[in-house]
Amino acid sequence: MQKRTALLAILAAASLALVGCTDSGASESAEGEATTAESGELRQIRVASLPISDQIALQVGIDEGIFEKHGLEVEVVPAQGGAQAIPALMSGDIQFAIGQPFGPFRAALQDLGVTVISNFSSSRAEGDDVNAVVSLADSGIERPSDLAGKKVSVNSLGAAGDLTIKAAVDADGGDSSTIEFVEVAFPDAQAQLEAGNIDAAWVPDPFMSQIAEEGNLVVSPYQAVLPGLTVLTNITTNELIESDPELVEDYAAAVAEALEFTENNDEAARAALVKHLDIPEEVAAGITLPVFDAELDLDQIEELADLAVEYGTLEEKPDIASVFVQY
Repeated sequence: MQKRTALLAILAAASLALVGCTDSGASESAEGEATTAESGELRQIRVASLPISDQIALQVGIDEGIFEKHGLEVEVVPAQGGAQAIPALMSGDIQFAIGQPFGPFRAALQDLGVTVISNFSSSRAEGDDVNAVVSLADSGIERPSDLAGKKVSVNSLGAAGDLTIKAAVDADGGDSSTIEFVEVAFPDAQAQLEAGNIDAAWVPDPFMSQIAEEGNLVVSPYQAVLPGLTVLTNITTNELIESDPELVEDYAAAVAEALEFTENNDEAARAALVKHLDIPEEVAAGITLPVFDAELDLDQIEELADLAVEYGTLEEKPDIASVFVQY
C-alpha cells in the first residue's frame, strides 16, 4: 500500500499540467447575501479542470459566489484531461476533477476507488456542437471517410474523442483502423496543423471555431455517434466520499447550482470566457457552449462503454452503476 501511494504521488506530480495561475473563489454571492467567507469558515478545495470553454460553469460559479455560499473556496488546477488528473485525485493533491468518463472507466477496471458524482456538461444533440474534427482548407479532408489513412490529433488518447471519430469514419464508409491518432493539447492543435505534423485535429471551442473559420469542419463525432453525449463529469475518490461526505455533498450541490445558473445566464457564461480564457468578446459571442446539467445520463454512458469495448478502447466494460453515482 505504501509503494502504491508513493507511486500515485509521483504520477500526480508528473501528470497534472499546470498551465497557468490558479483561480480561487473569494467573491460576494450572486444575491449579495452574507456568505461564510465573512466568518472565515470557507473550506479550501482544489479542482482539476481543462482550460476550455466547456468548463466555464466552474468559473461562473466562483465569480457568482455560489461556491462561497456552500462554504467552499475553489482553487482551479488546469490539467490536460480528466484521465491525467486521476493520479492526483488518488494522492490527495486535488479533491475533485472535471473530466471525461474514460478516466473513471479505467480507474474502475483497476479498482482504484474513483466515483463520478454528477455530470458537468454535455454535447448538443443537434445544430452546432461543442467539439469537432477540423482541417485546413487545402487539406482535402472534408468528410469523415477522408480521415482514413490520416494523422489526427486528440487531447487524450483512448477516450471519447478518438473513439467517436473511429465510429463516425466507419459509418461514413471509411476504414478507421488506418487512422493514426496522436496526442496534442488543444491549444497546440492549430500550430501542429499549420506545421504539417497532423492532418486534422479534434478540438472544442474556441479552437474549433478559429480553425474552421478558414478551414473545414469535418465532423462533430459526438453528435454523429451519440448525440447529446456527456462531455465532462465531476470525479472524486471513494476515500473522500467515506471520510468527508459533507464536503462531497457541498461540492456536488454547489456545482449543480453553478451549472443551472450558467445554463440560464448566457451573458455571464460569455463574460467568463473573456475573463478567464482571454477570449476576445467578438469570438466569445460566437462560441457554441455545451448543455450544462448535473444529471447523469446512465443509459448513454452505458452505450459509450459498450462502444469502447467494441472498438477495443476498453478491454472490458466496467460496472457503470457502481462508478457513476448521482449526487
